[in-house]
Amino acid sequence: MLVGLLLVGRIRNRRDQGSGQRAITHRWYTRPVLFVADVNRALRFYIDKLGFEKDWHEGDGAGGVCQVHRAGCELILCEDATRRDKARLFVALNVDGLTAFRREIVERSVPTEKSWWGYDVIKIVDPDGNELLFPVAE
Repeated sequence: MLVGLLLVGRIRNRRDQGSGQRAITHRWYTRPVLFVADVNRALRFYIDKLGFEKDWHEGDGAGGVCQVHRAGCELILCEDATRRDKARLFVALNVDGLTAFRREIVERSVPTEKSWWGYDVIKIVDPDGNELLFPVAE
């Protein structure tokens, strides 16, 4: 899986007083790139099933790359027949957010499974085999 990075700001080459750690004066803006066989099918899944919204789509909607977002989570979907990579995304929600999301996925008939990734998670697999893991706070 590739991750898109946009470096904003700069890093100071000095140590924080007292901690001995380098002071960071910027944040990295990251967006995972999920490779998909059919970008339009993937778009329908992320929008219709998971409640994402489309930000942009290359070629005025005719291209093979687009971006979706939901609540600060941004994903780039890239159609590439030669890539068979599978990604695993870990999405942490607060208790209220998880409760609301669970209700949504039931209403939208999204297939889920219980899984384990250090602790209990809800696993959703997109049409291309990419996994989204949501920790279960019980």
